[in-house]
Amino acid sequence: MPQDLVNRSLRSVWHPCTQMQHHETVPLIAVSHGRGVWLYDHEGKRYLDAISSWWVNLFGHANPVINAALKDQLDRLEHAMLAGFTHEPVVRLSEQLSNMTGRVLGHAFYASDGASAVEIALKMSFHAWRNAGRSGKQEFVCLKGSYHGETIGALAVTDVALFKDAYGPLLRSARVVASPDARGALPGESAQDVARRAAQDVENLFLERADQIAAIIIEPLVQCATGMAMHDPLYLSLVRELCDRHSVHMILDEIAVGCGRTGTFFACEQAAIWPDFLCLSKGISGGYLPLSLVLTRDEVYEAFYSADVTRGFLHSHSYTGNPLACRAALATLQIFEDDDVLNNNKLRAASLSAALAPLVNHERVRHFRQRGMIWAFDAVEADAARAATFSRRFFTSALEHELLLRPIGRTVYLMPPYILNDEETSALAERTRLVFESVIGP
Repeated sequence: MPQDLVNRSLRSVWHPCTQMQHHETVPLIAVSHGRGVWLYDHEGKRYLDAISSWWVNLFGHANPVINAALKDQLDRLEHAMLAGFTHEPVVRLSEQLSNMTGRVLGHAFYASDGASAVEIALKMSFHAWRNAGRSGKQEFVCLKGSYHGETIGALAVTDVALFKDAYGPLLRSARVVASPDARGALPGESAQDVARRAAQDVENLFLERADQIAAIIIEPLVQCATGMAMHDPLYLSLVRELCDRHSVHMILDEIAVGCGRTGTFFACEQAAIWPDFLCLSKGISGGYLPLSLVLTRDEVYEAFYSADVTRGFLHSHSYTGNPLACRAALATLQIFEDDDVLNNNKLRAASLSAALAPLVNHERVRHFRQRGMIWAFDAVEADAARAATFSRRFFTSALEHELLLRPIGRTVYLMPPYILNDEETSALAERTRLVFESVIGP
């Protein structure tokens, strides 16, 4: 049955972010069920989900709290359009998230996935400036190596060639500024020095083109898809001040780094700033259902508030504010509160960091780094051919060691659920080391 299911999938399912021909040699795993941090195949073999199933699963598979909330909601309301209607789960979720920002971001607009949230923020920024009589502000700025999704608008502010180059003719190019990636430190420089240099690049651009720039978009603290590039919170503080001074919107993409992943619920809290637009998705529903949203300020909302329909934000998704997804999100927020997750994650992070210590000074490891519940390091592969296949070889070896790990190029990263116990922490660290040494070779 498992092999038949795999064969049927390969014939009928076009899998995401995948060169399908690679599945002639790289195994496709047929998942039967999940419990806690583990995924199980149909033969009973288990895999520790060390990347939270693409960074979404915060509290484990088949979580009883989220399960109960969804079962209750199923008997009440599965969906209703949000144009002209409303319902309790979407109102409660909007209020709770707004309260978590101190009501600075008091308005929530909903969609289904991260890229759509980015599209919403870009469109809102442009349209808000147009409604304010500044229609010349049409450009966007992104960071070198940034990734914000794969729809046309999101790709325009993405700077990863692998995803972007094929669709270049379809895109409206964004301005690209230096990344504050701390790995770029020159001899004698600190991460804050890198942040200051990168912010200076933003300032230089703003001095030249602020009248044409609508917004800058940043993935705060960790640029994930470019290889877990981490930067100092100072960068966000400096860019926030530049945005205020030059009348440019700040969009923070917290799709991957929000919901406690970096150590605070919102990553931007570590810089003591709030953006004009904050995008959330992935972990907000606990990894259960597609949900994304954009939080924004009163000033932006008021720019659209008018009797004139053309001044309204005429954007929609069929499943906007889906009640089931919102209930999953509300249950997720309840777990954060009831289980003191952010404080307990500090203990989990310290424990896993200690267990990973043998890799820190490994001769084939560079730039071991950690922020909250994200760990990453770069593998040293001198041979270009081996470097090109490192990710696939690592993924395959990890499966043999009961791990789900999927490197980005030569960057190995861990983003586990927030429920690791001591035994699972030890197993994750030890098996990651064993896989790395088996793949990197002598």
